[in-house]
Amino acid sequence: MDAGTWSSSMKTKSRCPLQDRRFIHRKPSQENLDRFIPNRSAMDFSYAHYMLTEGKKEKENPVATSPARQAYQKQLAEAFNMNRTRILEFKNKPPAPVERIPKNFLSPPPQSKSSKPKRYIPQSSERTLDAPDILDDFYLNLLDWGSSNVLSIALGSTVYLWNASDSSTLELVTVDDDEGPVTSVSWAPDGRHLAIGLNNSHVQLWDSTACRLLRTLRGVHQSRVGSLAWNNHILTTGGMDGKIVNNDVRVRSHIVDTYRGHHQELCGLKWSPSGQQLASGGNDNLVHVWDRSMASSNSPTRWLHRLDEHRAAVKALAWCPFQANLLASGGGGADQCIKFWNTHTGACLNTVNAGSQVCALLWSKNERELLSSHGFSQNQLIIWKYPSMVKMAELTGHTSRVLYMTQSPDGCTVASAAGDETLRFWNVFGTPEASKPAPKATNTPPFAQFYFIR
Repeated sequence: MDAGTWSSSMKTKSRCPLQDRRFIHRKPSQENLDRFIPNRSAMDFSYAHYMLTEGKKEKENPVATSPARQAYQKQLAEAFNMNRTRILEFKNKPPAPVERIPKNFLSPPPQSKSSKPKRYIPQSSERTLDAPDILDDFYLNLLDWGSSNVLSIALGSTVYLWNASDSSTLELVTVDDDEGPVTSVSWAPDGRHLAIGLNNSHVQLWDSTACRLLRTLRGVHQSRVGSLAWNNHILTTGGMDGKIVNNDVRVRSHIVDTYRGHHQELCGLKWSPSGQQLASGGNDNLVHVWDRSMASSNSPTRWLHRLDEHRAAVKALAWCPFQANLLASGGGGADQCIKFWNTHTGACLNTVNAGSQVCALLWSKNERELLSSHGFSQNQLIIWKYPSMVKMAELTGHTSRVLYMTQSPDGCTVASAAGDETLRFWNVFGTPEASKPAPKATNTPPFAQFYFIR
């Protein structure tokens, strides 16, 4: 009996595989040519049994349940993974693909919104003009660019005007041999009137629009006038005699202040943007800072600061346009240094060895950058990033020391003149910021009070 029972049970257990075998070994037809092999490790037999028994009853005889019970059953089914429709699994899910090379591996790193794109600086001049007979003299200032976009340059005894808007050229004046050569030029703030310093110690004031000489300032200096600087209606002159004189061009007795501190020729003069401080550099290796509020017409005015750290003549002077009381100065061939000064305290903030004679300095109006021009041996222009003083670019093209340098009104273009008798234009300071609309012009002529001398 036990044997029969065992045999009966064995037959019963062997029926399911036989069904599968019949299914496998039955005669193949055109409708079913595939062979399915279940994957037992991927199947849930408990859930399959429940769905074939209890789940089927629930579907055939649904019981009315409350909305709350339905919501509970839904959450319970989701928790125990009972929302599946398939019972048998015939293959495992394919593994997720592995990226051997990340998608962002070849893409450039994202730039922060605040970072500016690197500015392109042309390495060559965009225009070169001839400048025959220009004097190769370190102590003179023969180039200036006015607010009306007209550039003035002195070539020997003649002053020429070059209009940057239409590239037209005008010969303003040729002085006599006993007066010349021309030793300095400087535009008034209105961009119309031009001051011209002469070798015979005189200073002429010209109306460039009418091409007319307005007046000549005499008795100011005893020798040539190599430096000029405007402060509204005050024209400051510096001569070989070491004197610095403020001249009010509106009045007959034009000498209003005299500064004495240099013992040799003046070769650099610059007023601060506020008009309250004047910087002067001379062949005595000194830089003086003068305070306008301390000026006196009765006696020579004493300097505010005397800066004596340079070891050669100081011609290059430039006031910072974005930081008050910051002055940059450059020394000649025996010094070769650019120094930065706090003119409020007189302290030297930094010194950079430029490697050659520093002839001129210009601050950018649009960026925190400084441009310097140099002499032997490279005769180059260098753009420095301030305050790190990292060299951004070196511009070459001149074959002689670059003695004269000036900036366009918009601050983008720089003109340089050298002893090689060329005038070059460089686009070094990028594009200007969006400017406000210009104020409406008034009918009052410049220097209106000049025609009514007190």
